Amino acid sequence: MKLDVIPPPSRAATDLNYEADLKTALDPILMELLDRAEHAGWDRRKTAYTVMFLAARNLTDGKHPPANGSSAG
Repeated sequence: MKLDVIPPPSRAATDLNYEADLKTALDPILMELLDRAEHAGWDRRKTAYTVMFLAARNLTDGKHPPANGSSAG
């Protein structure tokens, strides 16, 4: 699985099936990410929680994390 390949939407964002299609597109990528983190020794549940945290933070502050990985900001 290539993590950089996400199929484009085939419906408008206002379509009732848009989110279902997005879940279908992102599910294998998320599973791959969780599998890779677990394989590296990270706890799968904590990895999933961290992904949710980072996604929410990205929406609230609209910024990418610093290049050095610092959580300050």
